[in-house]
Amino acid sequence: MALASLLTVLVGFAPSYFIRSSTLPPLTPFYHVHGLLFTTWILLFITQTALVAGRRIDIHRRLGFAGVVLAFVVFIVGVMVSIETLRRGGGTQFGDPRAFLSIPLGDIIAFAVLVAAAVVLRQRADAHKRLMLLATISLLTAAVARFLAQINIGGTVGLFLGTDIFVLALILYDLASRGRVHPASLWGGSMVVVFKPLLFAASGTSAWLAFADTLR
Repeated sequence: MALASLLTVLVGFAPSYFIRSSTLPPLTPFYHVHGLLFTTWILLFITQTALVAGRRIDIHRRLGFAGVVLAFVVFIVGVMVSIETLRRGGGTQFGDPRAFLSIPLGDIIAFAVLVAAAVVLRQRADAHKRLMLLATISLLTAAVARFLAQINIGGTVGLFLGTDIFVLALILYDLASRGRVHPASLWGGSMVVVFKPLLFAASGTSAWLAFADTLR
């Protein structure tokens, strides 16, 4: 799952970031920092997974402190990028940029909640690893959107279903290995599958649009 997350990021962001065409306008330093931080999170997630698989729990725990700091920075920068995208009028392919704001904000809010829960439950490895995976899945929405755009598939339904596939894989793993869905997969998966679409559904309300206007 960690490697699948990396592959999704590499494929999704290859044209616009990793091997960005010289014909495209250059990215600002702020967006470079954003891309570096989010890529670092994916690489750290792979490293932490590999350390556990290699039974190097001691190193895994020491790196965990750095992971908490990185997650906090990813959250702050993620919120800042969401607001900057709104101010630039981004996301018009999904309608009003103010409504689009709910998508990146939903991603980063779900990420923060799931990482916080994973840290609290770090002594319960079964819950901890599932919540960290789901937090990472929450960050994949933008990569999935860019991949779908490359194959001419758009729309918010496909956008949300793209990350839902990762959650489905976790649920199927639970059923195959445990005979039932783990509680962390159930409520953590709901943050990805239910919370984010609900936030987008509310993005057309006058209250949300007024909130978005205050951020411009």
